[in-house]
Amino acid sequence: MGSIRKAADQLAITSTALNRRILSMEDELGVPLFERLPSGVRLSVAGEIFIHHVRTQLSDLEKIKSQISDLSGERRGHVSIVCGQAVLEQFLPDMISLYRASHPGVTFDVKVCDRKGARQSLVNYSADIAVIFEAEPFQEFQIVIDVPQTVNAVFHQQHSLSQQSKVRLSDCAEYPLALPSRSNGVRNLIEHSAARLTQPLNIAIESDSHTFLRKCLADSRLVSFQIPIFSENAEGFDELGLAELDTRDVSPGRLVAGQLKGRTLPVAAARFLEQISQELDNRYQN
Repeated sequence: MGSIRKAADQLAITSTALNRRILSMEDELGVPLFERLPSGVRLSVAGEIFIHHVRTQLSDLEKIKSQISDLSGERRGHVSIVCGQAVLEQFLPDMISLYRASHPGVTFDVKVCDRKGARQSLVNYSADIAVIFEAEPFQEFQIVIDVPQTVNAVFHQQHSLSQQSKVRLSDCAEYPLALPSRSNGVRNLIEHSAARLTQPLNIAIESDSHTFLRKCLADSRLVSFQIPIFSENAEGFDELGLAELDTRDVSPGRLVAGQLKGRTLPVAAARFLEQISQELDNRYQN
């Protein structure tokens, strides 16, 4: 929270009581856990080590609870996921609904992150699973499934490109573009391809909301880009036109799902990761 007062408000206790608890813990450990600054507090190096230990213990407790509940045949537990927006529209809601139909005792927490943001959530144990398109690679990421996604151009049904099933990037660049923000995997592929082809892009609208970009396509001149897993069976896409981007211009990207390397996931999270991996394999590998 950045300050003892804000943290105390969050915990519904007085700042004096919270400060006393922190001082007691620091006295027991023999080192300060926080650096006191004019603007508030921040974790010391010892505090960073200690909070990592706490998060590991909490994660292990969830794993044990999940394993014990499995003994009775009724799976419980909690699954934390970080993901890109592409899987939020239809894929993850469908997967969670399917899983909870058999295991209603399992709860889920789903947070959006960009292609660079998965690492911190996995490393600090705030997420069990990451599902990201064009994830920025990092050593601690254990990829369980990796499937190709060809980028599609998306536009209004009345757009002049709507009669084509495949388009070149130069065809799309003739029109104003509605693009995701720079931290997005699709944007990364489009910009790298445009630079390689020395193709200028006329960016009219930029947003970190895929749903907003889709609704902007009511302007029948705009062109946007998406991957199949976002548009398949998603609400609103039956009113739009799709054309595959020629892979000579934009190579397919990779949609990956995985976990922190070396971590044993709680049973519920491990089984859910197996489920989505199998579904992605069935859809895009066969």
